Amino acid sequence: MKTTTIQISKELQEKLEARKISNRESYEDVIADLLEDTLELSEETKKHLRRSEKDIKEGKTYTLEQIKKEFRLH
Repeated sequence: MKTTTIQISKELQEKLEARKISNRESYEDVIADLLEDTLELSEETKKHLRRSEKDIKEGKTYTLEQIKKEFRLH
């Protein structure tokens, strides 16, 4: 892994710190998550999302309670 140093303001550092899921998460992880959120969805992912939306509209879904009952998880 290549290492580099960047200068950021204290304000930005605090914002990155606030986005950490845990104290052990690195700033690199936080930045990577932020970048991932800005990436365009692939055509395949868009297709799956459209299919899921259609299934929801058509009532082809199960509630958590239905799944628990089906698999006797109560």
